[in-house]
Amino acid sequence: MRRCSRTGCLNPAVATLTYAYAESTAVVGPLATYSEPHSYDLCEDHAVRLTVPRGWEVVRHDGSFALPEPSVDDLTALAEAVREAGRADRPAEQTDPGQPGGGRRGHLRVLPDPVND
Repeated sequence: MRRCSRTGCLNPAVATLTYAYAESTAVVGPLATYSEPHSYDLCEDHAVRLTVPRGWEVVRHDGSFALPEPSVDDLTALAEAVREAGRADRPAEQTDPGQPGGGRRGHLRVLPDPVND
């Protein structure tokens, strides 16, 4: 699920904002299928309340905004990932946890204490 691009907003995105600078226009439409580098995902509240600089125009989607339903492709990919992770015949990774980059890759790792060595 994509979140609203506005700073501090944790609401789910339901609309996409794109600027047409040459026409001084902001376009707010339904959530795009993919996140684009020069567009912004917005929650319903921010999509409805968007304001633009004086002299600019806002073009808004006429219908209501709604969360996109998961597609069959999304659900199939998720099911395949879960199935692959749970396979019993999947080879275990053979790494040395004492070596840098070895062992489980988490956000925490144990480092030897040089004072007590």
